[in-house]
This record gives sequence, C-alpha cells and structure tokens, in this order.
Amino acid sequence: MARRIDVTGTGGVRLAAWEFGDPPKTDPAKEHDRTPGVLLLHGLMGRASHWASTARWLSERHRAVALDQRGHGRSDKPAQAAFTREAYVDDAEAALEQLGLAPAVLIGHAMGALTAWQLAAKRPDLVGGVIICDMRASALGSASQREWGDWFKSWPVPFATLADVRKWFGEDDPWVERPNPARGEFYAEVMHECEDGWRPVFEPDQMLKSREPWVFDAHWEELAQVQCPALVVRGLDGELGRAEAQEMVRVLPRGEYAEVADAGHLVHYDQPEGWRAAIEPFLDAVRSAGDAGRP
Repeated sequence: MARRIDVTGTGGVRLAAWEFGDPPKTDPAKEHDRTPGVLLLHGLMGRASHWASTARWLSERHRAVALDQRGHGRSDKPAQAAFTREAYVDDAEAALEQLGLAPAVLIGHAMGALTAWQLAAKRPDLVGGVIICDMRASALGSASQREWGDWFKSWPVPFATLADVRKWFGEDDPWVERPNPARGEFYAEVMHECEDGWRPVFEPDQMLKSREPWVFDAHWEELAQVQCPALVVRGLDGELGRAEAQEMVRVLPRGEYAEVADAGHLVHYDQPEGWRAAIEPFLDAVRSAGDAGRP
C-alpha cells in the first residue's frame, strides 16, 4: 500500500507525502495511547519511495510518513521556487504540523539529515529524536560543487531502458569504485519514461541550486543546538568518515553513534537489515522515554 497525502510547503509549493504501511491501531479515547510519528527525509536526488522498505517495518509501531521534498519525486518543481536551506527546513516543519506527527523522530539521509538536524535545532518542540544517516557537518567547498556539475553533464541521458540506468549507475559511472547493484536500483527509482527514453524526475539545475547553500558552510553550530536524542549512522564505505562522525556525536548534546558494515553512502539501500539493526534500538529507546514522560 502507498497512500499519498498532499502537504503545502513554504511559498505554496505542493509537496507529496507518502505512507507505505498501515500504522498500528490505537485507542483514540486514551490520550496517552498515541502512535509515535516518524518523518523520513530523503537525500539530494532521492524520493520518498527510497524509504518504502524502512517505512513498512516502522509502521508496525509508528506512523511513518516519507516526504518528497521540493524539486523531488512527485512534489512540485516550479522554476521560481526557492531551493534554500530555509525552504527545505520550513517544508519539513509544515509537513510535521499538517500531518499531525509531532513530536516526531526525524530520519534523514544525506541532505535530508541536514534538514532534520536544522529543524530539530529550530523547533525542538516538534522533534523528539533525530537519526542522521551519512551526512557530513563540515564544509565541502567549491571544488565539490564543480565536480557535481561535471558529473551531471556526464550522464548519458536519455537512457534507452531502465536496465541501462541500472548498469550505468551500478557499474559504468566513473564515481563507482566497484560494481554496486543497489546504487543502480537507487537511480532507477528516480527515472521516468519520456518520449525519447528514460530521464530523471528532477531537474539537475535545481539539484545544484539545492546543494549550493550548504556545501560552502559548516553546520556544527546547528548540531550543538539539537537538544533531543540524536543517532549518527554511517556506512563503513560511505562519505562520512569515522573521525568526523564521532566528532559529530561529541558535539551533539545527546549524541550516539552506529555504523553499518559493507555499506556505502546509500546505507539503507546497501544493507537494509544492517540499517534496521543500527537504528531500531535507538527508536525503541526514544519511544520508551516518550511513554515514560506521559501521564
């Protein structure tokens, strides 16, 4: 099951939110008997459906909603829309309030993780916990932005078939160090069929605009302002190094650390069982603490 819920983001941008499983039944007559909310935020170029498998097991005990962020998935991609950090954070804030999820756990991958901890710093009343998956707090710099621009230009679009998409992103892409079928599947999920072949559902220029506001700055200050429990998760072969991840845990007032073996940047796609094992104890602890605090 996939149920779509429309959300209005900042500036009137229409956002698509998705539930991929039925939330557990609760007794509405009991104020304390409330299903804990989870909002899942994908990374740059991602989409809500990348969280489908995670959302399904989460829905056994939580109301889990995944958001197509502005410019991504089935959400609006207006050329005039803002692609600032503030816009992404405000959209997530609007989603929490309109969906009635707060206080929620935010689970973010890459750019979505940055949005999660920035929102937790801005609105601690809405956030009960944060899971940060493979996102760096340090500045990446102008060279990184140029590399991404060149990388987008290297894509052999349109792709003739989805099999070609899987092969290029899983094997032929110069950024791939060794064959990675999960990476091929990840990018196949963000393609749609056009008259001349398969193209991404997003506009690469909008992705670069989305990336620009955060690659030039470090984000340690916002981490230090996150008062709720926070879990930093990295794949052993991901983009977030162990030393930086552990420093992020130190800076976070209530930080914890987990790593997933045999996983790269796409931790939840590379090793879904390892990903679940890494985050489920944290979610259980946050839920137990919330239950203990209710009358």
